[in-house]
Amino acid sequence: MTVTRSSETWAQTVERARAAFLGMAVGDALGATTEFMTPTEIRFKYGVHKKIIGGGWLYLKPGQVTDDTQMSLCIARAIRECGGWDLTAIAHHFVAWMKSRPVDIGATCARGIREFMHTGRLEMPPNAWDAGNGAVMRMVPVALATLGDEACLARWAAEQAHLTHNHPMSDAACVTVGRMVHQALCGGAVAALQTLAGELVRDYPEFRYRPYLGNSSAYVVDTLQTVFHHFFSTGTFADCLIGVVNQGGDADTTGAIAGMIAGAFYGIDGIPRRWLKRLDPKVRTEITELADYLVNAAPLVVQGRIRPAPAP
Repeated sequence: MTVTRSSETWAQTVERARAAFLGMAVGDALGATTEFMTPTEIRFKYGVHKKIIGGGWLYLKPGQVTDDTQMSLCIARAIRECGGWDLTAIAHHFVAWMKSRPVDIGATCARGIREFMHTGRLEMPPNAWDAGNGAVMRMVPVALATLGDEACLARWAAEQAHLTHNHPMSDAACVTVGRMVHQALCGGAVAALQTLAGELVRDYPEFRYRPYLGNSSAYVVDTLQTVFHHFFSTGTFADCLIGVVNQGGDADTTGAIAGMIAGAFYGIDGIPRRWLKRLDPKVRTEITELADYLVNAAPLVVQGRIRPAPAP
């Protein structure tokens, strides 16, 4: 993959990394309110849902996040604690998180975590029913930590996915979303991101998102069709996220995935301040710290630019 528009400074790339991780959490918190609702139900209750107010079927507090953000934080924490990639450490973080009785956990994720608890297995066997979006939703730390190394991105994306989801379309979606975040982190143009989405559609025609059919379930195809449609048909972070979460369905996860791509693309100034302020302050602070760590620990050479050496 050739990353376009390489004129941005490393400081700008770091800001985009923060925006990708924070954008994911914002999309999660915004979308959790309308999860499992239909567009008609959303219009009847909210008109247009565009405020982080909590509630929803999980009865969340305003700014509270769900498993999308929490599992992403597990991966990021494990990378920082180990000083690199350690799949066993990530699995242990997932176990500790599940034992903490989180507000929500998907059935496929729970099954994979329990398998590791009981057998130590780090890879679920291939399963025709594993084409959900639960592995894609936690891709942002993988993307940040592999910036500049696409082979590493593909390997880590599949490894973290297979802890819970082992399906070719899930794998392909994880890699595509990671590549789109890479492209956006380095200031890539929208056409470059469209090319990546087009390559996914070429390899897996099920992901075709034009015309958009309006499905937004947890099936990874429906999820990415929703994300791609709204990202490529809008011009701001807010419009993209509002469009996605008002589709209902698995709105916290479609919101999270759209948020990580749109956050990286539009940058921190593109995320409405009212949404950032509404986000759980502890989550907001930890995400910012982890995003900085992950991207600064990524491969040194990015599109021919050498990352500045850390201060002694």
